[in-house]
Amino acid sequence: MQGTVAEFDEPKGYGTVRSEDGQSFFFHCTQIADGTRTIPEGAEVEFEVVPGRNGRWEATDIKRR
Repeated sequence: MQGTVAEFDEPKGYGTVRSEDGQSFFFHCTQIADGTRTIPEGAEVEFEVVPGRNGRWEATDIKRR
């Protein structure tokens, strides 16, 4: 999927990506593919969606475009 980083809380290590169709997906900093553990809000990204905790979908393998 493709989208943008809607929000990212660096001290807590998690954020949200919004897909091109408007869906929002939680992600943890360990899911950023380049290993940096930080990504700026507004960054255009590609990502995969997997089943996460509490029955919700989460973003993984997040890569900047």
